[in-house]
Parts: sequence; C-alpha cells; structure tokens
Amino acid sequence: MRAAARRVDAATPPHRDRAVDALRAGAILGVVLGHWLVTALVADLRTHPRPTLRTASPLHFMPWLAPVSWAFQTLAVFFLVGGHVATRSHLSARARGVTYPRWLRSRLSRLSRPAAAVLALWAPAATALLLTGTDPVTVRTLVKLALSPMWFLLVFAALTAATPLLTRLSPLWPLAVVLHVDVLRFGLGAPDRLGWLNLPAGWLVPYALGAAWSRGELESRRAGWLLLGGGTAATAALVVWAGYPASMVGVPGAAVSNLDPPTLATVTFGLAQCGLALLLRDRLGRAMRRPLAWAAVALVNLSAMTIFLWHQTALMATTALGLLAGRLPGLHTRPDDLEWVAYRLAWLPVFALALAVCWTAFHGREHGTGPRRSPVARTHRPGAGEHGPVPARDPRVDA
Repeated sequence: MRAAARRVDAATPPHRDRAVDALRAGAILGVVLGHWLVTALVADLRTHPRPTLRTASPLHFMPWLAPVSWAFQTLAVFFLVGGHVATRSHLSARARGVTYPRWLRSRLSRLSRPAAAVLALWAPAATALLLTGTDPVTVRTLVKLALSPMWFLLVFAALTAATPLLTRLSPLWPLAVVLHVDVLRFGLGAPDRLGWLNLPAGWLVPYALGAAWSRGELESRRAGWLLLGGGTAATAALVVWAGYPASMVGVPGAAVSNLDPPTLATVTFGLAQCGLALLLRDRLGRAMRRPLAWAAVALVNLSAMTIFLWHQTALMATTALGLLAGRLPGLHTRPDDLEWVAYRLAWLPVFALALAVCWTAFHGREHGTGPRRSPVARTHRPGAGEHGPVPARDPRVDA
C-alpha cells in the first residue's frame, strides 16, 4: 500500500493544488457520513411478511443533536471547489483553443455516466418491487432516497454550463436573491413554491465564490476570516432571532427545511464553511505531502460521483438484507434515543463495505471505457490536472 501511495505521489505534477482535492474529498465524505447518520429507515413489522419502510431522523426526536448537521452538511464547500475548478478549466480550455461545447461535454460526461447507471438499476428494481407486491410506501421511500442526489447533479450541471457567464459574477447578487425570496416567503406570506428559486441561487453563492477564488480575490487570510466570522454571526442571528431551524439538513415532519429548498441560513452557514475551507488550505496542502494521505484523497476524487450517487443505495441494501435477521437496532428501529445513535455508529463500517461493493461494480462508469491503465496515474500524470495545463484530448481532465 505504501509503495502504491508513493507511485501516486510521484505521478502527481508539482503544480497540482492538492488542498483543492482534499477539500472536495472532505465535502463528499461529509455528505455521505451525514446521510448515514441522520437517515433512518424504520421497519413496521406489523405488515409482515413484507415490512413497510419509512424514513425518520434522529434530529426529529433529539433536536439537540442539530450540531451534527453543522459538521456534515458540506455541500457549500463542494460548490466552492466546483466553481474554482470549472472557472480555471474553462479559461485554460479557451486559451488552448478548445471550443465551449467540447469543454462542456467533457465536464458533464463525468456526471452523466454514473447518474445513468443509477437510473438503469433503480428503474427496473422499483418496477420489480411493485410487481412482487411490495408496499408502494416502501417503494416510494426507497426510490426517493436513491434518486435524491440527482437534484445536486442537476444544479451542479446547470452552474457548470453557465460558468463562462459566471466568471465575473459577484456572490452578492445570488445572495440578494436568496434574501429577498426568504423575506417574501417568511415575512410577507408568499407561496412556499417561491422558495425553489433559492435552489440555483443558493448554491450559486459558493460557486461564484469559487470563481472569485480562481481570480485571486480570496487569497488573503483576511478574506477567509471575514467569510467565517460574518457567516457564523449571520447564521447564529437567523437561528436565534429569526426563527430559522438550527439543523442545516431537512428533518422529516419539520415545518421548515433549511435545505429543501435552501434558505438564507443555509447560505450564510455555507459562507462560514467556505471561509474555514480557505483558511485551511495551507495546512491541507502540507498534509497532502504525505503519500498515504494524498493517495486516499486522489482515490476519493477519482470516484467522487460514484461515492455520492451510490451511498444511499448502500444504506438501503444493508437495511433490506438486515430485515432477513429481523428488526435490528440502529438499522430498522425508531431513532429516538442515544442507544440508536450508538448502534448506528456501529453500522457505519457495514455501510462502507456495501458502498465498496457498489464502487467495485460501478466506478468504471465514472470514467467511461478505455485502456485498462491506472486511472490515478492517468489523471495525475505530469501535465494532466485541473490545477494546471492539461491536454485537450483527455475527456476526463478537470473533472
């Protein structure tokens, strides 16, 4: 393992910004762990022999656990890195004479291929479950969880396509949109459906910050501290005095969700996260000089979409197989006490193993077909990376 890690380290071009890759890997893993910790599939055995599964959250029964969502709701960091990398990639492609359609096709292919694999599995699986008499409530629960990451892909794809138009956009403009939408919704009684304007606008804020980062506007530590301090203060004020939920993820049964669609509190919280990410760049860069740490980050980055799209399926597969042994604590029971939390922590390695099986089966879809060379070495060979000059012929560069 150490020898393989040293080879990956040696194959990485010196100009590559390893801290950026570490931030992206941390953001993806944060989302995965957050879902595994706060998503419960409660089994109702009264419908035996086909138990009904319904979603529940420990944050509903134990709201004082809301700080867990602060640690694992890391999507803002992913959009920050996405905006930074896409902006640099587009500028590099344009300088090399690569057309916009070709650049966009190479960017989006990394998203569309693994998404197609998820749809190809779940469409017939859902049909088969219904035809074999599975409770429609259970099928709807499973399909909703399996396909829930797709909203992220749609928003991210739209922002990626608009990158040439966003390279000079100030993050204050989408922030103002979110502010006005929330004032209309919560202050003036506008319809809740108006909140869906915040879905693109809310995530455009960190994406535009990433574009500003690529322009060199966020290089000073002062910028990081301003984002961290201002975002933290604004979020605290919104939660304490404006009545926004303390949880930064959706909670089943709650009147208002900070995430579905994003609220102003989610956006200000994301600003704080982006500030912290910028402040940690140097420390992460030094940590990534260790071959083992860098090899692990490189592996996560090469499989980022596979991990993100299949982690809910891994959770559900474990839950379904566990039903063969009965109603297992921390897996099928109601998440209403700390005992459930302890059992759920014990289940995390099992979820990781199930995700590894999904990764083995589907990670090739993320990179398409081609010669069976090491994808790590191919992506990180000298001159091939999103943080430096890249050859236009590799359709996976800048991913």
